Amino acid sequence: MAAAGDGPWLDDAAGRLVRPFTVSNGRTEPSIALDLMSQVMATGSTPLGYLGPEHAQALDLCRAPVSVAEVAAHLKLPAVVTKVLLSDLVDCGALTTKPPVFHHNPTDRSLLEAVLDGLRRQL
Repeated sequence: MAAAGDGPWLDDAAGRLVRPFTVSNGRTEPSIALDLMSQVMATGSTPLGYLGPEHAQALDLCRAPVSVAEVAAHLKLPAVVTKVLLSDLVDCGALTTKPPVFHHNPTDRSLLEAVLDGLRRQL
């Protein structure tokens, strides 16, 4: 049985009834560069033309700034498919994006050593 709000797209026994790449019409490349940590937010503009139900769901999730990874998780779609959907919404002016902001150097040696130490303690 499908979960509430999932409609015909999910079934507990069968799983996803529509293949993920059907959602993006088989496209695997977004029209803009999006990182998993990129923030997306609705602009308030109404998208022109037909958008599928996943586009509408994604747009609804983006009322407040949210990361691409979070949208993918909520939609239960692969990140690459989600990036295509979000890039469609950016192209039609319904979403705006902001690259992730790093307040540190991601290749900082002390940071990498701290992560490595933490991983070693877990093993």
